[in-house]
Amino acid sequence: MSTEDRPPAPRSLAEALRARGDAALGALLRSRPDLITPVPTDLTQLATRAGTRASVVRALERLDRFALQTAEALAVAADPATYGELLGLMAGDDADPAVVAALPHAVDLLREQALVWGDDDRLRLVRTARELLAPSPQHPSPTGLGPTVQEATAGMSPGRIQEIVAAAGLASTHDSVSAVTALAGLFTDRARMAALLADAPADSVEVLERLVWGPPYGQVTADPAPRLRWLLDRGLLLPTAPGTVVLPREVALHLRRGLAHRTPEPVPPVLETAAVRRPQVVDSAAAGQAYTALATVEELLKDWDEGGPAVLRAGGLSVRDLKRTAVALDVPEPAAAFWVELAYAAGLIASDGEADERYAATPAYDEWLEQPPAERWSRLVTAWLAATRTAGLVGGRDAKDRTLSALGPGLDRSAAPEVRHRVLALLAGLPEGAAPAAGPVLARLRWERPLRGDRREDDLRGRLAEWALSEAELLGVTGRGALSAQGRALLGAPAAPAPGPEAEPVGPGDKLPVHHHHRTTPLAPLSPAEQAVASAAAARLLAPLLPEPLDHVLLQADLTAVAPGPLRRPLADMLGVLADVESKGGATVYRFTPGSVRRALDAGQAASDLHAFLAAHSRTPVPQPLAYLIDDVARRHGHLRVGTASAYVRCDDDAVLSEILADKRAAGLGLRRLAPTVLAAQADPAGLLEGLRAMGFAPAAESAEGDVLITRALAHRTPPRTAPEPVPDGPPVPDDTLLAAALRAIRAGDLASTTPRKPGTAPAGNGELPRTGAAETLATMQAAVLTGEALWIGYVNAEGAASQRVIAPIRVEGGFVTAYDHTADEVRTYPLHRITGVAELADDAG
Repeated sequence: MSTEDRPPAPRSLAEALRARGDAALGALLRSRPDLITPVPTDLTQLATRAGTRASVVRALERLDRFALQTAEALAVAADPATYGELLGLMAGDDADPAVVAALPHAVDLLREQALVWGDDDRLRLVRTARELLAPSPQHPSPTGLGPTVQEATAGMSPGRIQEIVAAAGLASTHDSVSAVTALAGLFTDRARMAALLADAPADSVEVLERLVWGPPYGQVTADPAPRLRWLLDRGLLLPTAPGTVVLPREVALHLRRGLAHRTPEPVPPVLETAAVRRPQVVDSAAAGQAYTALATVEELLKDWDEGGPAVLRAGGLSVRDLKRTAVALDVPEPAAAFWVELAYAAGLIASDGEADERYAATPAYDEWLEQPPAERWSRLVTAWLAATRTAGLVGGRDAKDRTLSALGPGLDRSAAPEVRHRVLALLAGLPEGAAPAAGPVLARLRWERPLRGDRREDDLRGRLAEWALSEAELLGVTGRGALSAQGRALLGAPAAPAPGPEAEPVGPGDKLPVHHHHRTTPLAPLSPAEQAVASAAAARLLAPLLPEPLDHVLLQADLTAVAPGPLRRPLADMLGVLADVESKGGATVYRFTPGSVRRALDAGQAASDLHAFLAAHSRTPVPQPLAYLIDDVARRHGHLRVGTASAYVRCDDDAVLSEILADKRAAGLGLRRLAPTVLAAQADPAGLLEGLRAMGFAPAAESAEGDVLITRALAHRTPPRTAPEPVPDGPPVPDDTLLAAALRAIRAGDLASTTPRKPGTAPAGNGELPRTGAAETLATMQAAVLTGEALWIGYVNAEGAASQRVIAPIRVEGGFVTAYDHTADEVRTYPLHRITGVAELADDAG
């Protein structure tokens, strides 16, 4: 293309954006959604918003390490800089081929993000980004470079500048500006600088080497040592304040052989594997862990079925309740916090809202129980992927030094879903069965998001990644450290590359040269509709791997029953009432005791019901000791009756009542005989029942009519509750519909604001609306109907929002103008009283 045919270089970011197509503008708005919240009126406002400090900081935080290094290099380059100058700063004199290959993409990324604009011969970093990244004494540059010679000599006396120029072997000049320019020219000339430093004392060179990679500032006394005096005389060190000197940027770049960064990182760290296993082994291990996850959540909710722990005044679980829950689940406290938070995120538990507020299962829990196991797992992991509540923070301290409690406030971290998704996406890029070591995963994430405002946020992101790896293993998304097939489907990821004919375990540190280059398109988070489809696909893959529930147990003569696998729900529920769980694992062992049998009788079961139940569900004959135990407890069950006097005990056998009165353990019950078969008590009926059972009796409660009361544990449920909403990390990424509408509105506003007006008809500028009287507006509209000309109008809608539009009037009647709106690309009708004014367009307006 000839110089005449080349489009003019943009003079501002707004002009650069104006030259973009809709696809490029859409990419910008997707990557920086804060720019359309709310939708800007035109491209000039979009460019202004893209240069605000908050938006630029957010955009810089989302750059990978090499793109950020490129932006940092531009911040210490001339403004504008050529691509060749930038390449020299990034690749150095040796022209690192990896940097040379990666730099075009980094520059394109910065342009796409509207952090850099201009052609390759005039690259400009947006002003706010330059202010954030350029070196200053208060905010050192990540490059370790200091100010330029011109910046460091600002305010220096002309005489001192001439002394430095002369000592450096340069001709004296008549003014300071040319002297500083000559000195900068010397420092940027490789040959002359080499000659100058060849004469430097060795200890002076040592001083330069200590400062070259930063920080570039040093302290000197009022009478500097000779090695420092030699450097100060030649401007190789320049004073910035009393007692402080700085290494000029040009000198440092010469000593660094042109490099702005000590270690450019054009490619991300390679993921090293800890082991590679057969995919079937991974999927089976993950499925086993998925089943354990379901069993753990069920056990948690069963433990809270009659009403869980009380809600603290500040919200959340107390430390004691979390410990009790951990003991009940037989897991460490951090794992208990994770399961509690997971059930909360899935909408299965919530506070009941009563006066004595407690946690309890929600009605959604009962619906969840009725779903097939794979679908129940899918609901849990989908909630986990999107949750911003972070269980790993439980037990830590907030900014006010208050303890963070499970289910309490302060646990939301908006970055958590993005980190979880990115960790799983990295695993999805490996061959099936490949399990990476944790260290390389964290290093990769630090490369992808290197910039954070403080060290705590850096540490948090690393901890989020570590928690994501361990939680994915707990849930069965991964198996033995590798992403399972159902985990891959959960992300909507394609099938993984095959690991090869042999997939045996390998040693730590082995590298897998696949899907590691940062130019590979990463897996994007799914929309809610896409996630629902992916979750259903994951459930279908998991379903065949989960064990089939059994309808039988093995009864043994030592009053135990062995369940060789998961039991069907009715069987498991009934057995949980009739017996106590003694041990868990691949097989669950239940033990029958007098107390557990009495519990079943209290729940309304008769001895004959229990015998029939065991006979129907045991693959072995019912042992005689178990049958005797049931009959013995049933015979004594209800022999004693407890009612309300304060409370009373009645029994047809007065000898039994005499035995109770004679027992020292009954002293606290306040018993006295009212009749040969009746005792009165000062204790309440519940306390009396508990006391008599502790003495070895098996009393039954009765009603005022004398009927035996069947005490059945009633499940406590909260009112309907919705799961907690994740706290978003900034504005959401716009969908295609919103993006298309925003682009139309921006283009429309830009057309209206940039269309040329006839001289004398347009206002002064600055986006002002045209202002004309009602009569002039009507006359201009009517004339345009006859001539077919387009007009520029100001319009205020019913909500009071003002906009500029370019219209071609078709007819004017009844106080309305019907016109083809060029900005909206459709015919619209506008009330004349809402048009602020009208102006004619220039004859050459496009």
